[in-house]
Amino acid sequence: MKLPNLPERIICLTEESVELLYLLGEESRIVGVSQYAVRPDQVKKDKPVVSVFTHANLKKVIELKPDLIIGYSDIQKDIAKSFIEMGQNVFISNHRTLQETLNYCALLASMVGASERFDVIVKRWLKKIEETKEWAKSRPQKLKVYLEEWDEPRISGIRYFSELVELCGLEDINRHLRDGILAKERFPNEDHILKERPDFIFGCWCGKPVDIPSIVARPGWEELPAIRENRVVELPPEIFLQPGPALFESGLDYLKSLIEEHA
Repeated sequence: MKLPNLPERIICLTEESVELLYLLGEESRIVGVSQYAVRPDQVKKDKPVVSVFTHANLKKVIELKPDLIIGYSDIQKDIAKSFIEMGQNVFISNHRTLQETLNYCALLASMVGASERFDVIVKRWLKKIEETKEWAKSRPQKLKVYLEEWDEPRISGIRYFSELVELCGLEDINRHLRDGILAKERFPNEDHILKERPDFIFGCWCGKPVDIPSIVARPGWEELPAIRENRVVELPPEIFLQPGPALFESGLDYLKSLIEEHA
């Protein structure tokens, strides 16, 4: 017997764990990543790609001899089941709020023995959050936003996305839907969107570019302030649909610049 070891060979099936391990200086533990991992820029030069969001190359992963496989959400339950049946150690998180995202990052940092380094990072994030709140208070008016994560069927923003825009002083018109765990629980009502008359439309579609002309051309939408004022904007999914460091590292600053530019 010997002292227990922390995981040394980690497969990251989604982006947020990759970015956090790099921020912590623990990237040497990563032996495989998702195709969608693009933060930091060099990640796919450093690490082999072993998965997309709903599928993984099982043989390639096993050949890399991981001691921990990390994924995110119920959507990856089938991948997780396959690896568990193959005797692998699998950790799937299901965090949906900004606070839960911070909790997840703290947990992952502890799993690789980097809690003290994470304490420095999270204090910086919390400071940025407070600064963003003060910035939002200084804005002359509260503007409304419609968040769209998919077009057919339309899906409105998940809670951490909604919370992020609200930190920046915007009002999510579909706030009442954001706690829906399943995508079908976040199908927005067309009449509600038209009634609320959003000042911004933020499109952030997972897996394909946002088709802004098709949004602008939707029947009845031409009189929405967001359309009339040319405030239909595509947001990068690697920042806003990744429930991890990107939200705090880049998301808040990105939104603030966007609001200042268009408002």
